[in-house]
Amino acid sequence: MYSEKVMDHFMNPRNVGEMENPDAIGEVGNPTCGDLMKMYLRIEDNIIKDIKFQTFGCGAAIATSSMMTELAMGKTLDEALELTRDDVADSLDGLPPVKMHCSNLSADALKAAIEDYRKKHQ
Repeated sequence: MYSEKVMDHFMNPRNVGEMENPDAIGEVGNPTCGDLMKMYLRIEDNIIKDIKFQTFGCGAAIATSSMMTELAMGKTLDEALELTRDDVADSLDGLPPVKMHCSNLSADALKAAIEDYRKKHQ
């Protein structure tokens, strides 16, 4: 049902945890399934230098959060905004159709964090 990459990111999530004094925080949730995601960003010169996440949800939600942090690290804010749910799912070698909403949440959490940063720094 799940690819090896999904299982790896679920069992060994990257960049998990809370960040002290982040430059931005994005928080999203899906009331239907109960998944909640929070992403923290540290940004220098418009580049994501550090990223952490906290996710309350299923294995796919944790795996997509972990993969999104790897995809976004080192990107400019504009490049990170271009990341899509399909990018996350493809990087994990696919997700079952019923779990695609999980990758939506990781993309939405990243976008919310970038919006938070831009509101604070306009």
